[in-house]
Amino acid sequence: MAKVVVVGLGYIGLPTAAMLALSGNDVVGVDIQPKVLEALRSGNIPVREKDLTAIVREATRSGRLQVADCPEIADYFVICVPTPKIGQKADLAAVEAASRSIASFIRKGSTAILESTVPPGTSMNLVRPILESSGLMAGPDFHLAYCPERVMPGNILREIVENERIVGGIDSTSAKRAASLYATFVRGTIHLTDLATAEFVKLAENAYRDVNIAFANELADLAEAHGVDVWRAIDLANRHPRVNILRPGPGVGGHCIPVDPLFLLSSKVRARMIPAARDTNDCRPPQVVRIARSLLRGVRNPKVAAMGVAFKGNADDIRESPAIAVIDQLQEEGVRIAAYDPMVPHDLFSTVPLEEAIEGADLLIVLAEHREFAYIDPEMIARKVRRRFLFDTRNAVDHIKWAEASFEVHVLGNANVFLSRKRAVEAVVVSSSS
Repeated sequence: MAKVVVVGLGYIGLPTAAMLALSGNDVVGVDIQPKVLEALRSGNIPVREKDLTAIVREATRSGRLQVADCPEIADYFVICVPTPKIGQKADLAAVEAASRSIASFIRKGSTAILESTVPPGTSMNLVRPILESSGLMAGPDFHLAYCPERVMPGNILREIVENERIVGGIDSTSAKRAASLYATFVRGTIHLTDLATAEFVKLAENAYRDVNIAFANELADLAEAHGVDVWRAIDLANRHPRVNILRPGPGVGGHCIPVDPLFLLSSKVRARMIPAARDTNDCRPPQVVRIARSLLRGVRNPKVAAMGVAFKGNADDIRESPAIAVIDQLQEEGVRIAAYDPMVPHDLFSTVPLEEAIEGADLLIVLAEHREFAYIDPEMIARKVRRRFLFDTRNAVDHIKWAEASFEVHVLGNANVFLSRKRAVEAVVVSSSS
């Protein structure tokens, strides 16, 4: 097996390092954040992911996974650092810093692999020159490859093993060398290509999902206009063998989809669809806020219980979360917010227990489809709130059950309002008397 240095111990780097170690490689996980290293050394896992704590602790106990603040000489170097956006462009500062940190440890025969999501040409035009400052040449002396991650928070450990992988190399030998490392733990097929194609494929995958979600969000608006339940319509449409429409919602979040499509854009091409999808999805949080404000019309000093702050269900990831965008905008408009999320640690975002969140609330907004929300007892909630209004932006709960607890239930993408029989009769009486 090989000696491997993994730079960056976040959502991707830490699971990758652990799986490499459990596959028999000697791994040094490197991170520049002292609190991350301190937590790992004390057995605390800073990334909340199903089964990750057990995996990392087992890899550490085996002696094959160690952590450090500086790289060392190795057979392989895997860079897993974030690439946020600045305006419409990728911030490659972390990739540049990580590349510089390993340059002096590169030796003849070493293999450097970039996993971070980057614009096409980054491996060749940014990483390669930095590594060649070692005096060695990419290709003849050391190997250079790009292998993007393809996992979803909440299911990383299974997908990091089972998903097919794309490995691009500066030459065929580099691609094969990198693929041989991933083959120690990846069961999915590993496809070889060149550097730029591998970089492009990663961005194309996330742009596809962004465009698909934008389409679903537009369908949600159209469904409301036509008096149709978009969730039922999408379910039926997806019964077609060549249709796979994703789910609408309050916006798009996570480190990848709201950011990566922009890395594809080029001054040489007037792209239309990708910017339009980005605009469509970026407009969702303000739209959710407008609906929430309409449901709060006439309420003095309103309070909203925000159910979920993660960007997706059953995960603790709050990066680019549309739920937080909704919360921030409501607070800016003077609405009191109490956020509850069973997955997100309090030190990541200010949340409160469920009973505190709902106490005296005028509106509950479901912003993340956490599994736990489906088991909440609406009768208990009804006794705590000031007004029984629920706005479900994720189609995450049993609307009939909530309506039977006398809640007026509004669902994003569905023009129909769910009312209990009693509330429905009251609504008819009020309508007739007016």
